[in-house]
Amino acid sequence: MIEEENDDLTNEQDEPQETITRVTGMYKDWFLDYASYVILERAVPAIEDGFKPVQRRIMHSMKDLDDGRYNKVANIVGHTMQYHPHGDASIADAMVQIGQKDLLIDTQGNWGNILTGDSAAASRYIEARISKFGLDVVYNPKITEWQASYDGRRKEPVNLPVMFPLLLAQGGEGIAVGLSTKILPHNFIELIDASIKHLQGKRFTILPDFPTAGIADFSNYNDGLRGGKVRVRAKISQLDKNTLVITELPFGTTTSSLIDSILKANDKGKIKVKKIEDNTAAEVEILVHLPSGLSPDKTIDALYAFTSCESSISPLGCVIEDNKPLFIGVSEMLRRSTDNTVQLLKQELEIKLGEFEEQWHFASLERIFIENRIYRDIEEEETWEGVISAIDKGLKPHIKHLKRAVTEEDIVRLTEIRIKRISKFDIDKAQQKIDALEEQIAEVKHHLENLIDYSIAYFKRLKKDYGEGRERKTEIRTFDDVDATKVVIRNTKLYVNREEGFIGTSLRRDEYVCDCSDIDDIIVFTKEGKMMVTKVDSKTFVGKDIIHVAVFKKKDKRTIYNMIYRDGKGGPSYIKRFAVTSTTRDREYDLTNGNKSSVVLYFSANPNGEAEVVTILLRQAGSIKKLKWDIDFADILIKGRTSKGNLVTKYSVKRVELKEKGVSTLKPRKIWFDDTVQRLNVDGRGELVGEFRGEDKLLIITQSGMIKTVTPEVTMHFDDDMIVMEKWIPKKPISAIYYNGEKELYYVKRFLIEQEGREESFISDNPKSQLEIVSTDWKPMAEIVFAKERGKDRKDNLAINLEEFIAVKGISALGNQLTRDKVNQVNLLESLPYEAPEEVHADELEVVDEETVEATSPTTNNDSSSKTSSNDSDKDSDSEDKGQTTLF
Repeated sequence: MIEEENDDLTNEQDEPQETITRVTGMYKDWFLDYASYVILERAVPAIEDGFKPVQRRIMHSMKDLDDGRYNKVANIVGHTMQYHPHGDASIADAMVQIGQKDLLIDTQGNWGNILTGDSAAASRYIEARISKFGLDVVYNPKITEWQASYDGRRKEPVNLPVMFPLLLAQGGEGIAVGLSTKILPHNFIELIDASIKHLQGKRFTILPDFPTAGIADFSNYNDGLRGGKVRVRAKISQLDKNTLVITELPFGTTTSSLIDSILKANDKGKIKVKKIEDNTAAEVEILVHLPSGLSPDKTIDALYAFTSCESSISPLGCVIEDNKPLFIGVSEMLRRSTDNTVQLLKQELEIKLGEFEEQWHFASLERIFIENRIYRDIEEEETWEGVISAIDKGLKPHIKHLKRAVTEEDIVRLTEIRIKRISKFDIDKAQQKIDALEEQIAEVKHHLENLIDYSIAYFKRLKKDYGEGRERKTEIRTFDDVDATKVVIRNTKLYVNREEGFIGTSLRRDEYVCDCSDIDDIIVFTKEGKMMVTKVDSKTFVGKDIIHVAVFKKKDKRTIYNMIYRDGKGGPSYIKRFAVTSTTRDREYDLTNGNKSSVVLYFSANPNGEAEVVTILLRQAGSIKKLKWDIDFADILIKGRTSKGNLVTKYSVKRVELKEKGVSTLKPRKIWFDDTVQRLNVDGRGELVGEFRGEDKLLIITQSGMIKTVTPEVTMHFDDDMIVMEKWIPKKPISAIYYNGEKELYYVKRFLIEQEGREESFISDNPKSQLEIVSTDWKPMAEIVFAKERGKDRKDNLAINLEEFIAVKGISALGNQLTRDKVNQVNLLESLPYEAPEEVHADELEVVDEETVEATSPTTNNDSSSKTSSNDSDKDSDSEDKGQTTLF
């Protein structure tokens, strides 16, 4: 439509007038009306009852149709359309969502599966009725506020009188115009307990609980407000060395979507999977078969890092209050819901009190009317007014004890009493009824006077009647962040063209370096003494004459680089050792003194801080007498990468040769175990396990009688039944007492682990066999508590020194029989004192705290400057690179 300046236009032929209306104002009003309607009437639940309008209308319709039997969902949907001005599909979908939450609706038929994502059958095939819980807490017409339906033909509730924090129990999600809401579901029992604590004036905390179970980290939940975050994970365990099993899902995923994400990660090369089996029925069971030789622990972390096995949920608490959106946390929602429940209970009691008092009033009037034969006073009356007046006059002498005045309506009710009832009137029974009503009135008044106690009792009844089987499903844990670069599968190959200075994954004709992944960073060193860290790509120029290239590990303090370089053209040579813990990607760093034509004479990268011995060979020139000597890198302190280094010689170096490979000069690595997240770490969190060198192993024993030694890795996962985890000392025997299910006797054994890295069982394979105690002490003591046998006195407890009881044998040995008497219990006592032998390691070398290598440098009377200088004039560098590197 074209707008003109004049509102009315008349054509030249005097045709009927055509009016053009500007629509700018309409757009403003209509859009605001539409946005308000979507927010208030469709997407966001009300705080009073926790229902969106469609859900409230479904529950109201079900109450209309309720006769205790199941109704076809199609019938309920059709009935709901009398109240809900939208299509049947939206109503049916909303009803299926309510039914799948298994709280308000008893379902019959195929209602879909929240685990697999299967949809429900058509509404004509499935049936529903209100659950007992729904009837108990959702409905009470006497305290319900009503309004006209959209077409004015019927009445519908403004809000249902829900006396339970239903919104938090079911959760809610919706997208409106300009805002959204995402309230996570919470545990039924925990909500009731929190409501009781609120009524008692105590503090409480509530955390979500998901129907798909799984594991969740709520440390950043932020009470369900904007900005919070919940991390949810699938429950993954190791079935055997080549199979993982997923038994619980993260909220918001299904078995189908989870398997799809695993297959996509496999296609991209992030993880390696041989086959996936979905055996899900009533319980989740997804089997992930791995190729042989692949670490299950590393794969579990990779599943969390690259698939939907871990996801993040951002809650957003938004509700409708007084026809306006309100952003509040879940704790405040619970407080308001609980307070609302108290007020509804009060209204319910007040209505009951009014009803009981009304019953008492009429029962008292009826007794007066019949007992005093007032009905005879109306025999002579000929008019209705006269009848009313006669009864009123007859009642007056007897109504002083009544609690309210007698009305004409009361008198009319008396005239409606049948003769048969008057003739069979029993004064005693009438009095009993009045007494019972007085007791009920007194009870209701007591509840009103002690409303909080009554409300607490109400919540406790709900927990008792409906709490069975509603225990928490989601395990609360604190997660360690998974470093994707440590768990990603090396899915491509890295190549280098050293002379031209190119690295990349597409240089297949050039030198192969290592396997890498597409998310790795690569560290490169050139002969000019330059260093750069760059991301893996198909082809990248980093600088000519590459001398070392490798995958870069961020914050790696154990990889030490040993380097000898010449400073400038014809300048002196320096030696240095350094670690690279962090850099800026694609920035070139100069590791020399910065002079032009500097060149690296020797370079090595040592993953465990090894320090080799090298031979320095000088060129023949002038009066130099000593042209060859050795330098041990162990004598050089580890400093920052920007340090100048120690002087080797001011003369021209012909070459540097490796004479002897070195051992680690680093301190043993301290490893801790954080029981909260069930993971190892090197950050000092949890309990110290020990100090580990490269060859040291971790000893793990489980309650099921399995034992193994493993190399400690921060990516390791541990079984729930692990009972021993400590640093393994190979010559230290393990002592155990176990019940042999086959022989039905207790046995003692002491053994050493014969094969490193192999998981073995050290108790018999019989299903009845059971490990009683296990000890890794040198001289363990055990106590045997005997059972009382019929006709015999109970034997005194017996203490046994296990070292004296049995010699150390093989792990597969049966062991010695403990006793033939019946044993009630076996306890581990405090071990006997024993001084364990000290461990001796080849790499226990003392780091020399000298800044010179004077002992190994050439010395002449004529040239004192040929000694290694003790002056190491470091350049300004980052604080983390100054001084000796602190390792673990």
